[in-house]
Amino acid sequence: MLHDPAFWVAIAFLGFIAVVIYFKLPSIVGKQLDERASRIKSELDEAQKLREDAQAMYADYQRRQRDAFATAEEIVVKAKEDAEIIRKESEAELQATLTRRQELAEAKIRQAEEKAIAEVQNIAVDVAITAAEKLMKDNIKAKEAGSLIDQSIKDLGAQLN
Repeated sequence: MLHDPAFWVAIAFLGFIAVVIYFKLPSIVGKQLDERASRIKSELDEAQKLREDAQAMYADYQRRQRDAFATAEEIVVKAKEDAEIIRKESEAELQATLTRRQELAEAKIRQAEEKAIAEVQNIAVDVAITAAEKLMKDNIKAKEAGSLIDQSIKDLGAQLN
């Protein structure tokens, strides 16, 4: 039996088991495996927590994005309304300005007409005075005075043009 290799393998195996039990290797290996299992569990828990946080952040981002789009649409609608109000106010202001300018132009035209009429009247008075002076100076006859007045009226037409 001492020469049998299987016997020596069995003795070596039992010796190995005795050394392992003597140094409490199963409890040490168990502790290390337990520690590794707890580390893996804590990493999984942390990963799960990070995943939940990421989902919450994503949901928050989507909500904020929807809110931003809604706000942007409100801003666009408000801007269009403001632009329409400004356009209407500008049109009203332009119309008022055009009306004032037209009234001012009409007033200037009336003043020019009145001035022209006054000048014509002044020229007519001057022609009449000149004609009367000539009549008085020359003491001409009534017949000749009529022709002189007619001639002055013709001259007045030439002076006005």
